[in-house]
Amino acid sequence: MMPWHPEPTADLLGTSRDLPLAKVVRDDMLGMILSGELRPGQRINEPDMALRLGISRVPVREALRELESSGLVVARKHAGVFVHEPDAQEVRELYEMRAMLDGFAGARVARLPEAPRTALADVLDESIRHMKAAFTAHDVQCYYRENLRFHWAIVEAAGNRAMAATYRGVVQKLHLSRLKNLSQDTGMRSSIAEHEKIARALRKGDMRRCEDLMARHVSDAYQRLRSTDTPSQQGDSPCNAAPSR
Repeated sequence: MMPWHPEPTADLLGTSRDLPLAKVVRDDMLGMILSGELRPGQRINEPDMALRLGISRVPVREALRELESSGLVVARKHAGVFVHEPDAQEVRELYEMRAMLDGFAGARVARLPEAPRTALADVLDESIRHMKAAFTAHDVQCYYRENLRFHWAIVEAAGNRAMAATYRGVVQKLHLSRLKNLSQDTGMRSSIAEHEKIARALRKGDMRRCEDLMARHVSDAYQRLRSTDTPSQQGDSPCNAAPSR
């Protein structure tokens, strides 16, 4: 599963009696946040959320507390709960963290036995083909989604659940910083070339090169992003309304 894809809440409400209601509501709001239906900086109205799902406000409050603990929403005294909007410093720090995590994941997957490593390289090559098609079609949103898929395939294959959970949180917060700016081409051609180098190093089992390429790729993506930001923004689009560089 991709790091921003909760299951559809309507389906869960109708079919699952085992999941806590607050978790179902959390996943529903998470999907609205990551799809951009709830925008960064927007106030989340508890009564509206409860009415939308046909439930009381209690599980909505519980869901908001959980989202706050993950850093995706922020509660402001006497004002309400708002979708988090990362500032320039936070975006920089998140990219620094992501560069370390990607490098770690790259080193781990390059050490995989030949069969699973080759299978992963095939997945990455297919992802790169989709990126190239999106580039040719000037479809930045689909490129962005496929880019995330490429990195998430590596993270999952690394086989470290704690790292994957941390990575998911970092990517989701970075996605909030991109929701206002998902139509800009932030260097797709250069990014594709970097992905191709990563896939080749992985296929060869070159651990040091794969680690270095992954970390530098994320750092370079941040620099490309900064070059497209306005001075007030400085400090990685979803196809089908579902969103790394």
